[in-house]
Amino acid sequence: MEAAAVAASAAAAAARDAALTASAAAGAAAKDAAAAAATAKEAADAAKDAAAAAAAAALNAKEAAATASAAALNAKEAAATASAAALDAKEAAAVAATAGQAAAAVAAAVQASKKRKFHLVADDQDPPGSGNVDDGGDGIDFISRLPDDVLGSIVSLLPTKEGARTHAISRRWRPLWRSAPLNLVAVPGFHSKGLRTVNLIEKILSQHPGPARCFSIYNGYCNDCDDKIGVWLSSQALDNLEELELTYHQSWSYMERQLFPLPSSAYRFAPTLRVAKLSGCHLPDMILQLSLKFPCLKQLILVRVTISEAALQSIFSGCPALESLELIDNFGIARLCISSQTIKSIGFCANRWQEGVLLQELVIEDAPCLERLLPIDPANGPPAIRIISAPKLKILGMLSGQIAELQFGTTVFQKMISAGLTTKIHTMRVLVLHSAGLNLDKVVNFLKCFPCLERLYVIFDSGIGMNKAQKYDPLDPVECLELHLKEVVLKNYEGTIWSCIDFTKFLLLNAKVLKEMKITLPYHRQHKWFANQRRLLQIENKASRDAQIEMKCGASVNIACRDTHDLSMADPFDVPSSECSKCMELMRKKSLLL
Repeated sequence: MEAAAVAASAAAAAARDAALTASAAAGAAAKDAAAAAATAKEAADAAKDAAAAAAAAALNAKEAAATASAAALNAKEAAATASAAALDAKEAAAVAATAGQAAAAVAAAVQASKKRKFHLVADDQDPPGSGNVDDGGDGIDFISRLPDDVLGSIVSLLPTKEGARTHAISRRWRPLWRSAPLNLVAVPGFHSKGLRTVNLIEKILSQHPGPARCFSIYNGYCNDCDDKIGVWLSSQALDNLEELELTYHQSWSYMERQLFPLPSSAYRFAPTLRVAKLSGCHLPDMILQLSLKFPCLKQLILVRVTISEAALQSIFSGCPALESLELIDNFGIARLCISSQTIKSIGFCANRWQEGVLLQELVIEDAPCLERLLPIDPANGPPAIRIISAPKLKILGMLSGQIAELQFGTTVFQKMISAGLTTKIHTMRVLVLHSAGLNLDKVVNFLKCFPCLERLYVIFDSGIGMNKAQKYDPLDPVECLELHLKEVVLKNYEGTIWSCIDFTKFLLLNAKVLKEMKITLPYHRQHKWFANQRRLLQIENKASRDAQIEMKCGASVNIACRDTHDLSMADPFDVPSSECSKCMELMRKKSLLL
């Protein structure tokens, strides 16, 4: 019994130890389970974050794929556009090459035919030595294989005599002159086989069936033709005329001036004219009753023409496509107000030395497309120029202190001086000034009106500098000098006149983005003189380190603009300076020595 009790006690102790061990194991297991649960939760959170990141990455990848697809599509379209452009360029190059070859060939053929007499060959005759391609010559004439309309265009662009001489090239060319639009320009020496100019013009008009591209005549080269011009203008050969140029010789004396009325037969060309230049004639007020319409007229030039303001306004109102206008030394108009929705270029000049009613005031009232306003000779007027509305104006000149009043919007300059600057023209890119009546103060004050000016021309009055400047405040900067003025061209520069030197030096020291300055002298100078000028101008201290300064000999110039009508020229004043005759002679002698 006692032994059983001892055994039971031992078993109970063992059971208790086992229970304690199990409890401890259970606690450890629970602790491990809790740790595992925590780890599992962290893993779940991490998985959740990873899933979110993966979703975001997938979305970004999808967007990136869409962007890449769009970029690829744009690239494909750009490639297609580039390919089409390349094809067009290739075709244009081919056309240009063909046209160039055609022009060269025609010129060569015409030169070869100049040895023959100028006459109209009969249809059943071959010109001697013509080398007719249709008769199986050894040479292959590719030009003659061009279509008739192409060859006709080439012939119509040739001078009158050369166009008629194409008869002598071959039988293929013989009918082309008559079928091509007539180009009849009576220039000095316009005669043939003893025929006077009058007889030759009549012969051409009688043998050409029309239509006509150009008819140009100056009665100074054509004696006794004044009474015939009206008859010629009625000729069928001039039907559908596109370009008309009539110049009547006039005496410079107002008292001796003879009025040549514009022939009424000229008005029949109103529907087809693209270019009209009339000089030395009288346009009567009958134009008002005719109410002429010029739907195709793009270029109008009136030089020393007598016309009333009402008649001229009537012509303007009938020109819905007019782009270029030039008015030089005309009579009968004291004040001209221009409103045109299409005009792009206006050149004008009045002759103050003449008697009669002359232009005193020009007003640009509404010209939304006007880009160029060109007072050709400010010394001759008009004395007042007012620009009320020209939102695209970017080229202006020449201007000088000889213009009594110049108005831009609400800003008025009296001899280039303004009491207050209320209007700035941000579209202006090119400005041309003549030094007469100007000084540095006036120029600086004037430049403030054009904050975006990029190119400045100054034509110095040969032998006369600008008036001496009284003051200049460097604390009041000029915006175009700070930010935009890139090129300055100085002509007739007088390096012996201090006001010219000071003006040029001012631009060099203050034009901070200047790229180029071209200085042309009106005379010849040696190399040492130029070196001294560079020192006087302090070129080494120029505000723009990148500016290139060019100084050279030349010749005196008075008018800066060469062609007011060539709208393809970005800048009509960008023409080469006159060469120095002494420099050219020295170069010629040096080349002979070599």
